[in-house]
Amino acid sequence: MPVSLAQLRVGERARVAGFSEQSAYTDQLVRLGLTPGTSLVLQRVAPLGDPVEIRFRGFSLVLRPAEGGALMLERE
Repeated sequence: MPVSLAQLRVGERARVAGFSEQSAYTDQLVRLGLTPGTSLVLQRVAPLGDPVEIRFRGFSLVLRPAEGGALMLERE
């Protein structure tokens, strides 16, 4: 069942299932290594919920949940 980045809790793991849209932004996420099948963990959420920090492939990335909405994730 697909979930969004905003639905994950801190410490929860998920796997990239794909993208809900194709855009220059999603192309950039792919170039950063967020390809389908990539496992990630939600590291931190800012006090007001924006931005969030995810960790994957040995490094961290900070995203706004609205931008991360293009990611289709599956809980692990």
